[in-house]
Order: sequence, then C-alpha cells, then structure tokens
Amino acid sequence: MNTAIKYGLLISIGFGLFISEQVLAAAEDDPLLTKIMVNQLEWREAEGDNPIAWDTQAWVGKDLHKLWLKSEGEYTDGNTEESELQLLYSRAVAPFWDFQAGWRSDLESGPERHWLALGFQGLAPYYFETEPFLFLGEHGQIELRLEAEYEVLFTQHLVLTPEIEISAFSKNDEAVGVGSGLSEAEFSLRLRYEIRREFAPYIGINWWRKYGKTADFAREEGEETDDVNLVVGVRMWF
Repeated sequence: MNTAIKYGLLISIGFGLFISEQVLAAAEDDPLLTKIMVNQLEWREAEGDNPIAWDTQAWVGKDLHKLWLKSEGEYTDGNTEESELQLLYSRAVAPFWDFQAGWRSDLESGPERHWLALGFQGLAPYYFETEPFLFLGEHGQIELRLEAEYEVLFTQHLVLTPEIEISAFSKNDEAVGVGSGLSEAEFSLRLRYEIRREFAPYIGINWWRKYGKTADFAREEGEETDDVNLVVGVRMWF
C-alpha cells in the first residue's frame, strides 16, 4: 500500500475518533474552541529575489484533545520554493505539554515527500517554547527536528523573540538536496511591537546554514549554503 495512503488512513481513523469524542462530550463543561495563529508572515531581504515566508498554525478542540494544522514555507518570484503541511492529533499529557501525531507533506518545487510525524509541543523549564519531533519518511528516511523559542519582554508591548531550529537526517536524499547527519540550522531574532495582543508588526534578522552532505548538494546546484536576512513582517492570531 502506498505510504501516503497509509498516512491518510491513519489520519482518517484518528480524526473519526476525535470527532466521536467531541460529540459524546458535547454536554460537558468543556467547550469546543478554535484558534488561528500567524506566527510569521514576513518579507526577507536576500541576494537576488526577496522571498515571502510564512509560519502559521490553527487548532480546533477542547482541553485534552485537539486537531492541529501547521503550515510553513517560502514564496519567491511567483514560485513556492519550500512548503510544509502538517495535520496532527494532539493530546495533553502533562501541564503545558501535548503529544502530537499525524501526517506531514513537503510540497516543494521538487519531488514531494510524505512523513509520519511524532513529537511534543510545550513549555520547557525557564519558559522555552519547545517542539522536538521525529519524522518517519518513505524508504526508511528519518528526520529529527528541534525548534525552540523564548520571549523577552522589555515592556508590555515590546517583545524580543530568539528562535532556533535544528534538523538532522538518517540518510542522503539527493533528489531534494538533503544529506545524512546534521543538515541545517537556523537562528533568528525578531523584535515586535504589540499594538494589540492579537496584532504585532516586527523587524528582525534570520540566519541559516547548511551542513555536511546537504551543503555539498547545495554547492553542486550553485546554491548558497548560508545567509543572513533582514526580515520585516507581522504576527497575529484570532
């Protein structure tokens, strides 16, 4: 059976169980809630074309059980250079921590890749928002990814957010330019001004670098292996 079909069946079963529980619990004092978060919608200054990048999340559910949709990517000169979509079932397992499982698809300009996603999302000690994830892909490919961010409040409206993301893979996938081992690291600083809690323009810098075989594949294609970008954007939620 095709891997994507397997993932689709898993998601369908999980979604069915999720909806069933919501119906059974409809009479309880646990209302069904929704939230849409545009964490990043930004213009990035870069050599050549200046991309538009996004990082958005949305969820629907109750205290313990939620269904999450996550999307991030980069749009350059009329083309979607990078795009990732995740559909996840989320279950609260501890105060401030959720276990999440579901499906991820890489919808880039090159070959598509599909993954089973397993991980956690929560608040680590010292108030670091953390997302450690394991992705199981086709043909035995495995990705480990860690994302973490922290908020520094200068005033009630002015907030600095450092953020880091690191990814590593189990083996080479030259078709999409990914090498085994440590693949890429990204670090950013964004300073936002919250006009309202729900709406905040920001400015910042974003640095990224590719490593190992991933960097080698990029050089063979004449692509950069590291860069620093000025970013200007907006953060909002509903």
